[in-house]
Amino acid sequence: MLVSVVIPCYNSEKSIREVVELTLKEFDAIDGYEVEFVLVNDNSRDRTYQQITALAKDYEQVHGISLMRNFGQHNALMCGLNYTHGELILGMDDDLQTHPSQIRKLLEKQREGFDIVYGVYEKSTNTAGKNLTSWLNKVSSRALLGRPKDIQSSNFWLITEKVRNEVIKYRNYNPYVDGLFFRTSHNIGNVTIQHHKREYGSSNYTFRKLLKLWMAYWNYSVLPLRTASVLGAVTAFIGFVAAILTVVHKLMDPTTTVGWSSTLSVMLIFFGFTLLVLGIIGEYIGEIVLSINQTPQYVIREMVNMKDEDRKV
Repeated sequence: MLVSVVIPCYNSEKSIREVVELTLKEFDAIDGYEVEFVLVNDNSRDRTYQQITALAKDYEQVHGISLMRNFGQHNALMCGLNYTHGELILGMDDDLQTHPSQIRKLLEKQREGFDIVYGVYEKSTNTAGKNLTSWLNKVSSRALLGRPKDIQSSNFWLITEKVRNEVIKYRNYNPYVDGLFFRTSHNIGNVTIQHHKREYGSSNYTFRKLLKLWMAYWNYSVLPLRTASVLGAVTAFIGFVAAILTVVHKLMDPTTTVGWSSTLSVMLIFFGFTLLVLGIIGEYIGEIVLSINQTPQYVIREMVNMKDEDRKV
C-alpha cells in the first residue's frame, strides 16, 4: 500500500531533510507499505526549496512543489493533496514536532477501518499561550465545523484515498482541511502519540495568521449569521420592553425626568449589536466576492520530480 506524505514547508531548510530521512527509515521498518513525499514550499525566505530539490535528486520518491507566494499552511496542504497518488495520505509538519517515529501508531489505528485518524498528543510541549489557542480552536471547531464531540484534531493525520478525492474538489481560496475532513466523514479515530519539541526555529504562526485561520471556519458554517439573528431579536425585544416600561413609568409619575445618559447607553448597545451583525454579514459577502473573482487557492512556480499531469483535478 502506497502512503503519500504531504508536508507544507516554510523556512525549514534545517529540518526538512531530517524529517524525510527519518520517515523513510520508519517505513523501511514497517511491512506492507511504500512511501512517497509531496513537499510544498510555501515561498520560504530561506533555502528550503533548494533542500527539497536536493532531496528529490537523492530519493526518487520525493516530489517537490514551490509556490509563487506565501499562501498559508492549509493552501499548501491542498496543493500537495492534488498531487498525491497513495491509497493513504499522511499529513505532518516540517519541524519534527509531528515525529516520524509515531507514524506506525496512525497506520495501526487506520487498519481498524477509519477514514480519518488524528494523532492526539499525550502531553503537549507548546507554550501556555499556544495551548490556550488550541483549546479555543477545539471549542469553536465543534460549533462551527461539526467536529464530533469525542474527537480531537491535530496537524498529524492520516486519511484514505476516498476522503482525499472528496477534499480536493474544494476550490475556494481560503480552505481549512479539518473542516473539509469533518464534512466528508465522521468515521474518525484518535490515537495517542508523543509530541516532540521543535528542533529548529520557532512557530511561524503569528496572531494575525491564527486569526485568519480561525476566520476560515466561517466558510463551513452559517452559525455566526444565526447567532447574529438571535442577538438582533433579543436586543429588539429588550428595547421594546424598555420602551413600554418607560412609558408606563412616565404615565404613573409625570414628574419623572428621563435622562439622556440612559438613552445614550441604550443607543450604544443597540448600535453596537447592529455593527456586529453588519460585520458578520460583511465577512460572508467578502468571502463570496473573493470566490466569484476566482482568487487562486495556490499558484505553482515550479516543480521537481513530477509533472503537471500528475494533478488529480
